[in-house]
Amino acid sequence: MPRIIHFEINAEKPEKIIEFYKNAFGWTIEKWDGPMEYWLVMTGKGEGIDGGIAKAEGEERIINTIEVDDLYAYIQKVEEFGGTIVRQKSAIPGIGWLAYFIDPEGNLHGMMQSDPKAK
Repeated sequence: MPRIIHFEINAEKPEKIIEFYKNAFGWTIEKWDGPMEYWLVMTGKGEGIDGGIAKAEGEERIINTIEVDDLYAYIQKVEEFGGTIVRQKSAIPGIGWLAYFIDPEGNLHGMMQSDPKAK
């Protein structure tokens, strides 16, 4: 079955958003040595996906969901580093806890903490 294997975040000011994701989630972000302005994003070891950050060329925006182990702690980090929570923690019954935030460049993302007991 097809699955998401890469994400791309488009930003008018990539340098600003790079610092946000490094500080809020501890991601490693490196400038790509290719023919376009692009940064490679490594979200960690093990299962999951990596992605990239590109200079926005229009209105293209995406929503990614980021798995976290402590949703409350990451809500605090998002706010501390300039993000805005737009949907507080809510249960996805039998799956986990979900919150949505907008990063400093206006991109909407979700954060999910797995918890099969969520109601």
